[in-house]
Amino acid sequence: MRQVSALVVAATLMLVGCSAQSDSTTPDVASDAHAVGGEITVFAAASLRATFTDLGTRFEAEHPGTSVEFSFAGSSDLAAQLISGAPADVFASADTKNMTATVDENLVAGSPVDFASNTLTIVTAPGNPDRIASFADLANPDVLTVICAPQVPCGAATAAVETATGTLVPAVSEESSVTDVLGKVTSGQADAGLVYVTDAAGAGAAVTTVPFEESSEAVNTYPIATLRGSGNPDTARAFTEFVTGPVGRDVLGRAGFAAP
Repeated sequence: MRQVSALVVAATLMLVGCSAQSDSTTPDVASDAHAVGGEITVFAAASLRATFTDLGTRFEAEHPGTSVEFSFAGSSDLAAQLISGAPADVFASADTKNMTATVDENLVAGSPVDFASNTLTIVTAPGNPDRIASFADLANPDVLTVICAPQVPCGAATAAVETATGTLVPAVSEESSVTDVLGKVTSGQADAGLVYVTDAAGAGAAVTTVPFEESSEAVNTYPIATLRGSGNPDTARAFTEFVTGPVGRDVLGRAGFAAP
Protein backbone atom coordinates (compact mmCIF):
# COMPACT_ATOMS: atom_id res chain seq x y z
CA MET A 1 0.00 0.00 0.00
CA ARG A 2 2.83 2.39 0.78
CA GLN A 3 4.40 1.70 -2.61
CA VAL A 4 1.08 2.42 -4.39
CA SER A 5 0.64 5.64 -2.39
CA ALA A 6 4.11 6.79 -3.36
CA LEU A 7 3.34 6.20 -7.02
CA VAL A 8 0.07 8.12 -6.72
CA VAL A 9 1.84 11.03 -5.03
CA ALA A 10 4.57 11.10 -7.72
CA ALA A 11 2.00 11.07 -10.50
CA THR A 12 0.06 13.85 -8.79
CA LEU A 13 3.19 15.96 -8.48
CA MET A 14 3.97 15.43 -12.16
CA LEU A 15 0.47 16.60 -13.15
CA VAL A 16 0.73 19.64 -10.91
CA GLY A 17 4.12 20.46 -12.41
CA CYS A 18 2.80 20.19 -15.96
CA SER A 19 -0.18 22.34 -15.05
CA ALA A 20 2.06 24.98 -13.49
CA GLN A 21 4.32 24.96 -16.54
CA SER A 22 1.31 25.33 -18.84
CA ASP A 23 -0.04 28.21 -16.75
CA SER A 24 3.33 29.98 -16.79
CA THR A 25 3.58 29.89 -20.58
CA THR A 26 0.01 30.86 -21.33
CA PRO A 27 0.41 34.55 -20.45
CA ASP A 28 3.44 34.76 -22.78
CA VAL A 29 1.46 33.32 -25.68
CA ALA A 30 -1.40 35.68 -24.99
CA SER A 31 1.03 38.55 -24.70
CA ASP A 32 2.53 37.75 -28.12
CA ALA A 33 -0.94 37.48 -29.65
CA HIS A 34 -1.83 40.94 -28.43
CA ALA A 35 1.55 42.58 -29.10
CA VAL A 36 0.34 43.85 -32.48
CA GLY A 37 -2.01 46.74 -31.85
CA GLY A 38 -2.24 50.48 -31.50
CA GLU A 39 -1.15 53.14 -33.96
CA ILE A 40 1.93 53.38 -36.16
CA THR A 41 3.10 56.10 -38.52
CA VAL A 42 4.61 55.04 -41.83
CA PHE A 43 6.78 57.42 -43.87
CA ALA A 44 6.52 56.20 -47.48
CA ALA A 45 7.62 57.39 -50.90
CA ALA A 46 4.97 59.26 -52.88
CA SER A 47 4.92 56.54 -55.54
CA LEU A 48 3.65 54.09 -52.88
CA ARG A 49 0.53 56.08 -52.01
CA ALA A 50 -2.04 53.84 -53.70
CA THR A 51 -0.49 50.48 -52.80
CA PHE A 52 0.39 51.35 -49.21
CA THR A 53 -3.04 52.87 -48.56
CA ASP A 54 -4.49 49.55 -49.71
CA LEU A 55 -2.02 47.56 -47.62
CA GLY A 56 -2.74 49.72 -44.59
CA THR A 57 -6.44 48.92 -44.85
CA ARG A 58 -5.73 45.22 -45.25
CA PHE A 59 -3.30 45.22 -42.30
CA GLU A 60 -5.86 46.90 -40.03
CA ALA A 61 -8.48 44.34 -41.05
CA GLU A 62 -6.10 41.47 -40.28
CA HIS A 63 -5.06 43.02 -36.95
CA PRO A 64 -8.13 44.55 -35.26
CA GLY A 65 -7.19 47.38 -32.95
CA THR A 66 -4.38 48.66 -35.13
CA SER A 67 -4.26 51.99 -36.97
CA VAL A 68 -1.78 52.82 -39.73
CA GLU A 69 -1.19 56.50 -40.48
CA PHE A 70 0.81 57.50 -43.55
CA SER A 71 3.00 60.41 -44.54
CA PHE A 72 3.68 60.33 -48.30
CA ALA A 73 6.33 62.54 -49.90
CA GLY A 74 9.55 62.40 -51.87
CA SER A 75 11.99 59.98 -50.26
CA SER A 76 14.65 62.66 -49.81
CA ASP A 77 12.17 64.89 -47.96
CA LEU A 78 11.10 62.01 -45.72
CA ALA A 79 14.70 61.04 -44.93
CA ALA A 80 15.51 64.67 -44.08
CA GLN A 81 12.50 64.85 -41.76
CA LEU A 82 13.54 61.66 -39.97
CA ILE A 83 17.12 62.85 -39.57
CA SER A 84 15.74 66.11 -38.14
CA GLY A 85 13.85 64.15 -35.50
CA ALA A 86 10.38 63.64 -36.98
CA PRO A 87 8.65 60.73 -35.20
CA ALA A 88 7.75 57.67 -37.24
CA ASP A 89 7.69 53.90 -36.93
CA VAL A 90 8.41 52.65 -40.46
CA PHE A 91 10.25 54.13 -43.45
CA ALA A 92 9.75 52.92 -47.03
CA SER A 93 12.00 54.63 -49.55
CA ALA A 94 11.91 54.66 -53.35
CA ASP A 95 15.67 54.18 -53.43
CA THR A 96 18.52 52.78 -51.37
CA LYS A 97 20.37 56.13 -51.16
CA ASN A 98 17.86 57.81 -48.86
CA MET A 99 17.40 54.67 -46.79
CA THR A 100 21.19 54.51 -46.35
CA ALA A 101 21.13 58.10 -45.09
CA THR A 102 18.82 57.06 -42.24
CA VAL A 103 20.88 53.94 -41.54
CA ASP A 104 24.01 56.06 -41.28
CA GLU A 105 22.23 58.22 -38.70
CA ASN A 106 21.47 55.09 -36.64
CA LEU A 107 17.73 55.55 -37.12
CA VAL A 108 16.96 52.07 -38.43
CA ALA A 109 16.36 49.00 -36.28
CA GLY A 110 17.88 45.92 -37.88
CA SER A 111 18.50 45.86 -41.63
CA PRO A 112 16.28 47.34 -44.36
CA VAL A 113 14.54 44.83 -46.63
CA ASP A 114 14.17 45.40 -50.38
CA PHE A 115 10.55 44.76 -51.36
CA ALA A 116 9.99 46.16 -54.87
CA SER A 117 11.54 47.90 -57.85
CA ASN A 118 10.31 50.45 -60.38
CA THR A 119 11.35 52.02 -63.67
CA LEU A 120 10.55 55.24 -65.50
CA THR A 121 8.19 55.84 -68.37
CA ILE A 122 7.02 58.89 -70.31
CA VAL A 123 3.49 60.21 -69.83
CA THR A 124 1.77 62.71 -72.09
CA ALA A 125 -1.65 64.26 -72.45
CA PRO A 126 -4.24 61.72 -73.66
CA GLY A 127 -3.66 60.86 -77.30
CA ASN A 128 -0.01 62.00 -77.22
CA PRO A 129 -0.63 65.18 -79.27
CA ASP A 130 3.09 65.95 -79.58
CA ARG A 131 3.75 62.47 -81.01
CA ILE A 132 6.50 61.66 -78.52
CA ALA A 133 7.95 58.28 -79.38
CA SER A 134 11.28 58.10 -77.55
CA PHE A 135 13.34 59.51 -74.72
CA ALA A 136 15.31 61.55 -77.28
CA ASP A 137 12.11 63.39 -78.24
CA LEU A 138 12.11 65.01 -74.80
CA ALA A 139 15.22 66.96 -75.80
CA ASN A 140 12.98 69.14 -77.98
CA PRO A 141 12.59 72.47 -76.11
CA ASP A 142 9.19 72.95 -77.72
CA VAL A 143 7.94 69.98 -75.70
CA LEU A 144 7.20 71.22 -72.17
CA THR A 145 8.59 68.40 -70.04
CA VAL A 146 8.46 68.07 -66.26
CA ILE A 147 10.82 65.84 -64.29
CA CYS A 148 11.67 65.13 -60.65
CA ALA A 149 14.36 67.11 -58.85
CA PRO A 150 17.74 65.30 -58.82
CA GLN A 151 17.69 64.64 -55.06
CA VAL A 152 14.43 62.71 -55.43
CA PRO A 153 14.73 59.05 -56.52
CA CYS A 154 12.75 59.58 -59.75
CA GLY A 155 14.99 62.57 -60.50
CA ALA A 156 18.15 60.57 -59.87
CA ALA A 157 16.81 57.91 -62.21
CA THR A 158 16.13 60.55 -64.86
CA ALA A 159 19.69 61.85 -64.52
CA ALA A 160 21.03 58.32 -64.89
CA VAL A 161 19.11 57.84 -68.15
CA GLU A 162 20.32 61.21 -69.42
CA THR A 163 23.90 60.19 -68.72
CA ALA A 164 23.49 56.76 -70.30
CA THR A 165 21.89 58.15 -73.45
CA GLY A 166 23.71 61.44 -73.76
CA THR A 167 20.32 63.16 -74.00
CA LEU A 168 19.63 66.17 -71.80
CA VAL A 169 15.99 66.99 -71.06
CA PRO A 170 15.41 70.78 -70.91
CA ALA A 171 12.76 70.46 -68.21
CA VAL A 172 10.45 73.40 -67.54
CA SER A 173 10.27 72.39 -63.87
CA GLU A 174 11.74 69.91 -61.40
CA GLU A 175 9.29 68.58 -58.84
CA SER A 176 9.82 67.24 -55.32
CA SER A 177 7.83 64.05 -55.93
CA VAL A 178 6.76 61.84 -58.81
CA THR A 179 3.10 62.52 -58.06
CA ASP A 180 3.73 66.24 -58.59
CA VAL A 181 5.18 65.48 -62.03
CA LEU A 182 2.12 63.43 -62.89
CA GLY A 183 -0.14 66.22 -61.66
CA LYS A 184 1.52 68.76 -63.95
CA VAL A 185 0.81 66.54 -66.96
CA THR A 186 -2.77 65.61 -66.06
CA SER A 187 -3.61 69.25 -65.35
CA GLY A 188 -2.29 70.37 -68.74
CA GLN A 189 0.60 72.40 -67.32
CA ALA A 190 3.12 70.20 -69.14
CA ASP A 191 3.19 68.27 -72.41
CA ALA A 192 5.15 65.35 -70.99
CA GLY A 193 6.64 64.03 -67.79
CA LEU A 194 8.90 61.26 -66.55
CA VAL A 195 7.20 59.14 -63.91
CA TYR A 196 7.30 55.56 -62.69
CA VAL A 197 5.42 52.93 -64.63
CA THR A 198 3.22 52.37 -61.57
CA ASP A 199 2.15 56.02 -61.47
CA ALA A 200 1.34 55.95 -65.18
CA ALA A 201 -0.74 52.81 -64.71
CA GLY A 202 -2.59 54.38 -61.79
CA ALA A 203 -3.45 57.47 -63.87
CA GLY A 204 -5.32 55.33 -66.37
CA ALA A 205 -6.95 57.20 -69.26
CA ALA A 206 -5.81 60.57 -67.88
CA VAL A 207 -2.48 60.08 -69.66
CA THR A 208 -0.94 58.26 -72.58
CA THR A 209 2.09 56.16 -71.65
CA VAL A 210 5.17 56.04 -73.88
CA PRO A 211 7.63 53.33 -72.78
CA PHE A 212 11.28 53.73 -73.72
CA GLU A 213 13.94 51.05 -73.71
CA GLU A 214 16.57 53.20 -71.99
CA SER A 215 14.53 53.08 -68.79
CA SER A 216 16.37 49.86 -67.95
CA GLU A 217 19.44 52.02 -67.32
CA ALA A 218 17.90 53.25 -64.06
CA VAL A 219 15.96 50.74 -61.99
CA ASN A 220 14.99 51.97 -58.53
CA THR A 221 14.94 49.47 -55.67
CA TYR A 222 12.56 50.12 -52.76
CA PRO A 223 13.68 49.19 -49.21
CA ILE A 224 11.56 49.25 -46.04
CA ALA A 225 12.67 49.29 -42.39
CA THR A 226 11.38 49.58 -38.85
CA LEU A 227 12.76 52.68 -37.17
CA ARG A 228 14.78 52.51 -33.97
CA GLY A 229 12.77 55.25 -32.28
CA SER A 230 9.41 53.56 -32.86
CA GLY A 231 7.01 53.81 -29.97
CA ASN A 232 5.24 50.67 -31.17
CA PRO A 233 7.99 48.36 -32.49
CA ASP A 234 5.96 45.13 -32.51
CA THR A 235 3.29 46.59 -34.77
CA ALA A 236 5.91 48.37 -36.87
CA ARG A 237 7.73 45.08 -37.47
CA ALA A 238 4.45 43.33 -38.23
CA PHE A 239 3.58 45.93 -40.88
CA THR A 240 7.04 45.66 -42.44
CA GLU A 241 6.65 41.88 -42.63
CA PHE A 242 3.16 42.34 -44.09
CA VAL A 243 4.54 44.52 -46.90
CA THR A 244 7.35 42.08 -47.69
CA GLY A 245 5.09 39.03 -47.37
CA PRO A 246 2.63 37.39 -49.80
CA VAL A 247 -0.10 40.03 -49.48
CA GLY A 248 2.33 42.87 -50.04
CA ARG A 249 3.92 41.16 -53.05
CA ASP A 250 0.50 40.57 -54.58
CA VAL A 251 -0.74 44.14 -54.13
CA LEU A 252 2.52 45.64 -55.37
CA GLY A 253 2.73 43.27 -58.32
CA ARG A 254 -0.78 44.08 -59.48
CA ALA A 255 0.10 47.78 -59.36
CA GLY A 256 3.02 47.22 -61.72
CA PHE A 257 5.93 47.06 -59.28
CA ALA A 258 8.59 44.49 -60.12
CA ALA A 259 10.44 42.26 -57.69
CA PRO A 260 13.49 43.88 -56.05
